[in-house]
Amino acid sequence: MTAEHDLRRHESARTQIDRSGAERSIPNLLENARSDASTRVLVVHGDAAPLASANALHFVRPGDVVDAAEWAFLGRTSDGTAVLAAFLSADAEVPFGAPAGWGSLRVVGGELGEADADSFVAALSLGRWLRGAPFCPACGARTEVRNAGWSRVCPECGREHFPRTDPAVIVTIGSATDPDRLLLGSNALWGADRYSCFAGFVEAGETLEAAVAREVEEESGIRVASVQYFSSQAWPYPRSLMLGFHAIAADDDTARADGEEIAQVRWFDRSEIAAAFAGESDIVLPGTASIAHRLIADWLAS
Repeated sequence: MTAEHDLRRHESARTQIDRSGAERSIPNLLENARSDASTRVLVVHGDAAPLASANALHFVRPGDVVDAAEWAFLGRTSDGTAVLAAFLSADAEVPFGAPAGWGSLRVVGGELGEADADSFVAALSLGRWLRGAPFCPACGARTEVRNAGWSRVCPECGREHFPRTDPAVIVTIGSATDPDRLLLGSNALWGADRYSCFAGFVEAGETLEAAVAREVEEESGIRVASVQYFSSQAWPYPRSLMLGFHAIAADDDTARADGEEIAQVRWFDRSEIAAAFAGESDIVLPGTASIAHRLIADWLAS
């Protein structure tokens, strides 16, 4: 799959809220935090969160949230204030008006400050799991939420379940002969002028390096001569950990689209990439909320 995934290169690797994992087993942690008016709550409605401005989230007090929400403890700020997440399904009514409206992670994630971006990713990832996996996959019984929203326990078979994360690789492909050329692909589901990096999930028993080599060859026909790790990003669509790499092709002339998932591949030079980022081209590249954007920008700056 080509991809639309990032938040920042190294910022996304540093957690801005102390997740305070040791607190999750404290009895009544959520109840006590919800009764404290100083607690900050991030409400997630579907995959959207309220905005205080174009680049900041809008947090509310526990009393501002409807009872139908699912709750989880995200952690604490540097001054010890509890931060909770409250999750509402997409078909629920929007619970309140936000100063700058509501925005999805795909749209606003790249514009948020580091702490807010981290909170949004964590909340959305956890919320999608809490709302989407209420039953035990072993016996089918409805599970009970534990650890302040971070696990589920089956009352029938006793199994404990945790939020799932699926590793995926995402890759730029540089030319074997020309450092000023980059290969990108256009997904069959996109418009013809939209291009991105190559990406795909890591298979069972597969190393990251093997996944890079396999996905790149499957989608683009390119065998990679070298692979260098770049950075990672949690991406809750649906539950991925994107692991970014730069690769160099062994032979540029073997580039070809697989004709199924990838409709076309194309070599771009630096001037074309720069023009697309500047909005001076018909070519559409990934937005700033995607690690694909950061990978391409890093190549352009190299």
